Amino acid sequence: MVQYTYRFEKVLTLREQEKQQTEVAYKESVRDFEEVATRLYELLKKKEDLITYQNERLTVGATIDEIYHFSIFIDSLEHTIADVQKKVVQARAKMNWYEQKLLEKNLEVRKFEKMRDKDYETYKTHEERMEMLQLDELSSLQYFKKEIR
Repeated sequence: MVQYTYRFEKVLTLREQEKQQTEVAYKESVRDFEEVATRLYELLKKKEDLITYQNERLTVGATIDEIYHFSIFIDSLEHTIADVQKKVVQARAKMNWYEQKLLEKNLEVRKFEKMRDKDYETYKTHEERMEMLQLDELSSLQYFKKEIR
């Protein structure tokens, strides 16, 4: 019996490696997205807390200088929030792109695995047929050997 070898084994191995690399890149993009999104959340929370504090100070009575500093700080915070929001959008797009690539790589690997399975089934069927032919030939030879005696 001949050892089974899949003719596209190297291609399958290469596709699996590409899939693993894409999976690592996808996980890294998810981690980057989570970091940027967490930073955005913290900045929004900080702005909300600052506005709440400023409103409390206004009810108690705040100086014009304090109000001016609060407004400058809030403006600066809003610019930072806008920048981080752009980064969140970019990180989300990158994450989605890698997710799509990962799905494509999964499909490619699955296709090659299915082809390998079908090829192996064909190989097994062929081997079983050859074995049956050999057994038939052996039994015919034994039968003719008995007939000759």
